[in-house]
Amino acid sequence: MYYAGYMYPYPYYVNVPMYSYVRQPVYWAIPQEIEHTNLFGHRQSSDMESRIELKDFGRAPFVVNINEATKQNSTFRTAIWTGNNLQVTVMSIQVGEDIGLEVHPTVDQFLRIEEGQGIVRMGDTKDNLNFEKRVYDDFAIMVPAGKWHNLINTGNKPLKLYSIYAPPQHPFGTVHKTKADAMAAE
Repeated sequence: MYYAGYMYPYPYYVNVPMYSYVRQPVYWAIPQEIEHTNLFGHRQSSDMESRIELKDFGRAPFVVNINEATKQNSTFRTAIWTGNNLQVTVMSIQVGEDIGLEVHPTVDQFLRIEEGQGIVRMGDTKDNLNFEKRVYDDFAIMVPAGKWHNLINTGNKPLKLYSIYAPPQHPFGTVHKTKADAMAAE
């Protein structure tokens, strides 16, 4: 017991625990102003004003603020990492446009909406899309291999998302500036 003197008009004793049994964090806070050097020696500031180089860094270790990279992207599709078993692309779907009805027979797909809103449709055949959900910022969409699917931008600004394919769906370094470029490449 400790005596807490001069705090109150009368002596007051307090039980102070000797040990903190609460789990302490095991990380250090890094101020936003610190600049970092990435794997390739490029200086990259961690503040929100810096531009992220959007190109395929595949098969090398890579770390990126995926939220910022996705919001920065203005192309229909850009691969930012292509490995042997996984691929990450960032996408920007214009107002009123869609990804296009498609199926990947042997590829599972993960989509995450970072900005905007839309409708996702899925089904066993392209004529029977019996699954439909509205999606918004921070929604994740899992598309099993063999499911027909489409994502339509129903908002009033570009729909920004990233997609993870396992295994990769597009060639290393894929950049489709527009949906028409993507359709021509297919």
